[in-house]
Amino acid sequence: MNPPDAADWYALRAKPKAEHLAAAHVSRLDGVDVFCPRIRFEKTTRRGRVWFVEALFPGYLFARFDLAESLRAVQSSQQVSGLVHFGTDFPTLNRAAIEELRAEFPEGEPRVIVEPDEVAAGDEAEIIHGALEGLTVLITRVLPGQERVRILMDWLGGTREADVPIHAVIRKRS
Repeated sequence: MNPPDAADWYALRAKPKAEHLAAAHVSRLDGVDVFCPRIRFEKTTRRGRVWFVEALFPGYLFARFDLAESLRAVQSSQQVSGLVHFGTDFPTLNRAAIEELRAEFPEGEPRVIVEPDEVAAGDEAEIIHGALEGLTVLITRVLPGQERVRILMDWLGGTREADVPIHAVIRKRS
């Protein structure tokens, strides 16, 4: 059953990394509409390129319901920590803003985000794949069209430049 037209949108707090689970539990309640936008992105790790799926708003999701009728059921749903509130005031969210955001996430599927390359010229990096794995290098140039980077390394008693695949390096953390 859909929420009545008079129902408002509220922000719910979810347990850490459990926004999608909270959304699934709350969506089973009668008269409650749930929206939990998620993003999918690829990131370079020590294991190579890995896809991640996370909530667009970590720790939060949105639900539309009649506060007087469903507050207790929503708050007691599994993986829900509570509703965002200030004392006894439960602020409502702008319907148009939620609908605009929903239009960007059709059918509740995670939206794929293409992040810019994580390394830049001047970064100190470590090679994580290939024959030079474990070697610390300096990125001298990013060659985005070729998905490669030019590196400067100490090799065989001298300083050498070489091009390697961008996914084979990871920026060293300070």
